[in-house]
Amino acid sequence: MKFRSLEEFWAFYMSQHSKPSTRRWHFAGTLASLSFLLYSLLFDWRFLVCVPLSGYGLAWYSHFFVEGNIPATFGHPFWSLFCDYKMFALMLSGNMDREIKRLGKRPI
Repeated sequence: MKFRSLEEFWAFYMSQHSKPSTRRWHFAGTLASLSFLLYSLLFDWRFLVCVPLSGYGLAWYSHFFVEGNIPATFGHPFWSLFCDYKMFALMLSGNMDREIKRLGKRPI
């Protein structure tokens, strides 16, 4: 699939994360990966290996076993990473439902 802009990809990305539990798994994975990144920078660089394992592991689990689709990361790795952080920030700020409504989807 070709996308002309990040906003266009964002709408597709959100359609691939339609279930709240998928978004919660992503949130947990992003939080874990950021925690491992911080720990590895402050204490032990060997924990860097845990950054992608925790982030992608939990997110991909949600796609294969919760959402039932293929992760967008496989076709669009950089835009997917950016959108994952955007989704994380929206969830952290409590604005995820508003964003789903803006995109024309009902929060489940």
